[in-house]
Amino acid sequence: MKKLPYTLEQMRAIVREYPTPFHIYDEAAIRQRARALKAAFAWNEGFKEYYAVKACPNPAILDILRQEGCGMDCSSFTELVLAKAVGCVGGGIMFSSNATPAEDFLYARRLDAIINLDDYTHIRFLQENGGIPRTICLRYNPGGEFRLGNAIMGNPGEAKYGMTKEQIFQGVKDLMALGAERFGLHAFLASNTTDNSYYPKLAEELFELARETRDRTGARMEFVNLSGGIGIPYRPEEPEADLQSIGQGVREAYDRVVRPAGMKLSIKTELGRYMTGPCGSLVTTALHRKDTYRQYIGLDACAANLMRPAMYNAYHHITVLGKEDWPKDQVYDVTGGLCENNDKFAIQRPLPKIEMGDLVCIHDTGAHGFSMGYNYNGKLRSKELLLKPNGTVQLIRRAETPEDYFATLEGFGYDLKP
Repeated sequence: MKKLPYTLEQMRAIVREYPTPFHIYDEAAIRQRARALKAAFAWNEGFKEYYAVKACPNPAILDILRQEGCGMDCSSFTELVLAKAVGCVGGGIMFSSNATPAEDFLYARRLDAIINLDDYTHIRFLQENGGIPRTICLRYNPGGEFRLGNAIMGNPGEAKYGMTKEQIFQGVKDLMALGAERFGLHAFLASNTTDNSYYPKLAEELFELARETRDRTGARMEFVNLSGGIGIPYRPEEPEADLQSIGQGVREAYDRVVRPAGMKLSIKTELGRYMTGPCGSLVTTALHRKDTYRQYIGLDACAANLMRPAMYNAYHHITVLGKEDWPKDQVYDVTGGLCENNDKFAIQRPLPKIEMGDLVCIHDTGAHGFSMGYNYNGKLRSKELLLKPNGTVQLIRRAETPEDYFATLEGFGYDLKP
């Protein structure tokens, strides 16, 4: 059974002040995960986690992670602004983007962020739009399939990200000629895996590439960025990733490759889903029950509040508060109110009997939940709350209003007030 950090009674009190729907995040759990990651890589001097801002771009969440020693992984101008707002500049920002606009590079250079170049052609583009920094990173794509044992974990050759090995070598040479002095390597080859061998395997590939890059170019290699990819168990029966085992596996790869080469590399990560995913939930209210060819439960939230089930057919566990121990003897499609048939949080899901007014909580929305929201059908994005370690609740984003939805319209005089 997946557990929530609040009871029915606590949530009823919260809902009296903050009506559903809303995402609520558990501060204590976020801090615990940040500390566990840091402990798993404490053996590596210079280790730093750069939280993937795209996962949960709320300054209150980002500031908690900054307090825990994390930097920010940004991929757009707006995310850079968020990082700066919570006090991350310079080496506290890793800027990893693709098809990058000139203004994004210019602002990243203004903040002195560490820039992770996605493509060989971006070298010249960056030189013309901000200039080449002394420390820079290059994103690697090995092509083909990425395997762990007999399992295919991803197909980097089909991904739009990163450079070939030869482009890495030539890129480093070009960057050295343009004044770069210190280099990092980055790769992201699998998504949301709880296989403890993923990071060690990726690390070994990047360690070997760092050694080969140094030998081929004479460059000073300073760090490798393992990016994200460590997943979470969305289903109750799935295993959790073991950070201590992962950290030890990376350390063994480091001892095999880096130390014998006479090198010293610091390790960076860019975890988003792992850091905050399990620390958030979407709290909703059951509005309607519909019985046709199936039984449907309609909630006051929809895919505009949580897109992953509609976009990826992703599983998110559902708890009916107060009925955790009831038999799951009903089978429902749990839906929102969009005019799209994929607007379903669960399909043919066994659940306790749901009455109208029940509080229905959708787990693991602390990453790629609110942040992927949108306004189709004129639906308005929900509020966000922070559950403090002392049990109090803080509003960290109000719900959108119709005035927000219409605020960017220009050039006509219609009365759009409700």
